[in-house]
Amino acid sequence: MKNNSPDPLIIAGKEFKSRLILGTGKFPSPETMAAALEASGCEIVTVALRRVDLNAPGKDILDYIDRDKYHLLPNTSGARNAEEAVRLAKLSRAAGLSSWVKLEVIPDPRFLLPDPIETLEAARILIKEGFTVLPYINADPILAQRLTDLGTATVMPLAAPIGTNKGLVTRGSLEIIIELGRVPVVVDAGLGKPSHAADAMEMGADAVLVNTAIAVAEDPIEMAHGFRLAVEAGRRGYRSGPGAERFEAEASSPLTGFLG
Repeated sequence: MKNNSPDPLIIAGKEFKSRLILGTGKFPSPETMAAALEASGCEIVTVALRRVDLNAPGKDILDYIDRDKYHLLPNTSGARNAEEAVRLAKLSRAAGLSSWVKLEVIPDPRFLLPDPIETLEAARILIKEGFTVLPYINADPILAQRLTDLGTATVMPLAAPIGTNKGLVTRGSLEIIIELGRVPVVVDAGLGKPSHAADAMEMGADAVLVNTAIAVAEDPIEMAHGFRLAVEAGRRGYRSGPGAERFEAEASSPLTGFLG
């Protein structure tokens, strides 16, 4: 595969040029958020439904997101069980936001780890209701397979707990999920630096989702641009087929006898 050939990210039959997805929380201002979205080159933007006035959509954070330019991905952040997640998703669709949903079911307020059982149940219900489901999960290869079997559009395993900026803590499990993946694997949560994103992409992840690392940076706009370049570089590195690691050194130039 040539690195200059088309390489779209395809989710549920829809093509995207960018493999960087951005969240919209924690920014110092909505204006900064909008500028960071632009700098990132992203095409998919996730928004917490609890931050949107579903009775009057477009009167809050949505004012700063150009829905002709960005594909809106509402998320069910704040849902503690399957019932709450399903209700949020249905409210979102009824308000005209999207039939796509980033499924988050998080009952734990301290470490913010997703509930695998409730996530699986919510995904089952939402898929039957015609939603395009992108589930946020622990880096659990078996759960990823179960969700894929149900018909989710992606799986979105965490690299580390939300907002920790620790990077690829779950590397070993992510590698298995990517190896077994039958739908796009989006590494989500815990990526704190552009190098973390590049690393995930070099592993073979199809995309990454970043929020905190950009939003809390001293210069969110510059950080967004950095993540954009890192994702592109990591993807190119993966596609180019990097050489295998070696135990012993190997000279890059042959050791001829020209000096003797």
